[in-house]
Amino acid sequence: MLSHRDIWNAIDAIAGRHGLTASGLARLAGLDATAFNKSKRVSKDGRERWPSTESIAKVLEATGETFDAFLAAGGAYLQLPAGIDRPSVPLLGLAQAGSGGFFDSAGFPAGQGWDEVPLPLAAEDGSYALEVTGDSMLPLYRDGDIIVVSPTAQVRRGDRVVVRTKDGEVLVKILHRQTVRVLELHSINPAHPPRVVPVGDVEGMGRIIWASQ
Repeated sequence: MLSHRDIWNAIDAIAGRHGLTASGLARLAGLDATAFNKSKRVSKDGRERWPSTESIAKVLEATGETFDAFLAAGGAYLQLPAGIDRPSVPLLGLAQAGSGGFFDSAGFPAGQGWDEVPLPLAAEDGSYALEVTGDSMLPLYRDGDIIVVSPTAQVRRGDRVVVRTKDGEVLVKILHRQTVRVLELHSINPAHPPRVVPVGDVEGMGRIIWASQ
């Protein structure tokens, strides 16, 4: 099983492998520079603090490391007790996600046609996976990559999000600005211009919390 020490050892090892300090790795991953400081790993009353699933996912994205490499760097391997399956979430092709019948009114996966994909980490309730097609999301997400989306996670400026419109578009973007009237979305691939989407045209939005590499 993964221990508190395994996780932090893995973060330190990945940082060292890329010639970075823990603070440098945090900045590379788009996190606060102090996120991985040793002082953040144990609270003042002695309780262990763990990095979030999202933080680990951002480290893997920023460094191009796989989760297996992350585990190996920490000297651990994720082993589940006998009889317990690895966690999984519903999986859908990116193009299918724009068609009707796959989501309920709250943005949760519904209906038929979903496959399933196993995950190395537990996902939030209601999360689902999309398989990337094409090159519009390069260099972060390549054709065939899997992204996991949470419709319940808090979305803030700078987050990577999936937005579904009432016209059937599925947009994988960076949330630049959100008002009561519009969403301003910036593209991951600089070859694609920003988009401004009226809030009334949005069918659903979720934050990307994990991606395969």
